[in-house]
Amino acid sequence: MSQGVEKTARERLVEIFLSNPGVEFTLRDLLSMLSLGERDVERLLSDINHAAKTIRRVTRNSAHLAMRPPVCRSCGYVFKDLEEARIPSKCPRCKSERIAPPAFVLVRKG
Repeated sequence: MSQGVEKTARERLVEIFLSNPGVEFTLRDLLSMLSLGERDVERLLSDINHAAKTIRRVTRNSAHLAMRPPVCRSCGYVFKDLEEARIPSKCPRCKSERIAPPAFVLVRKG
């Protein structure tokens, strides 16, 4: 890579997770670290989903990105069956929109 070329948000995400194994990052932490605004949450979630695949590939399955799932702040419902990182709009149990966003951590196997 030549000097002066900035890394993409996805490349920086992979770098953040690989250099901080075991450290949990919230969406707010990651938005701040990547100098993104609150409006960029959907893009960040997409980038996290792609970064998770990249991390598995570059570590040859010796590490993976784990997600602490979103939780309803009203009734405590845990959205544990999510395939990809996202923020649900409503709780299926109580219909509240007060959802705590997911958090992410790099987990090494072994």
